[in-house]
Amino acid sequence: MYRISQLAKRFGLSRSTLLYYDQEGLLCPSARSEAGYRLYSERDLDRLAAIASFRKAGLSVEEIRAILAAPEKGEQSVLKRRLAAVGEEITALKAQQSLLARMLRVQSGEALPESMDKATWVAMLRAAGMDDRAMETWHAEFERRAPQAHHAFLLSLGIAEQEALTIRRLSQSAWAGAEGGEPD
Repeated sequence: MYRISQLAKRFGLSRSTLLYYDQEGLLCPSARSEAGYRLYSERDLDRLAAIASFRKAGLSVEEIRAILAAPEKGEQSVLKRRLAAVGEEITALKAQQSLLARMLRVQSGEALPESMDKATWVAMLRAAGMDDRAMETWHAEFERRAPQAHHAFLLSLGIAEQEALTIRRLSQSAWAGAEGGEPD
């Protein structure tokens, strides 16, 4: 039998994490010592190993509870859902990475490919999952961080000077409103 501190040390977890797992019904001690200490069996140790693996895979306590309650039914469907969610997160992060790289290229003065135009850029943002509100936020942040680069970027997309100025004005209003003040 293992005491809570021994189990915590073995798995690199805090005592409070194990107490939380007990509170949530994920890992209850098999017994108590005469002094009232929680005691865990080898079976509990195996269960904690499974819980730790599921947590490392990013599963929530609720998802782990569902798997442990009915492993023959729930595990595969929960894992498939988590895998799909991770795939979506990776896609979104790759899109953000691409946008940031392009922003840096614009700031450093590198030209964007000549085939890039406003329609293509908007289509790429939509494909990356950005709606109108997200695009407004993106423009506002670009304007806040690098106004001249934002202007140059808009022009590089073939946007007319007047439309670029309008987009910048709207972007300035958006982040000024979000900050509760005027732009610097």
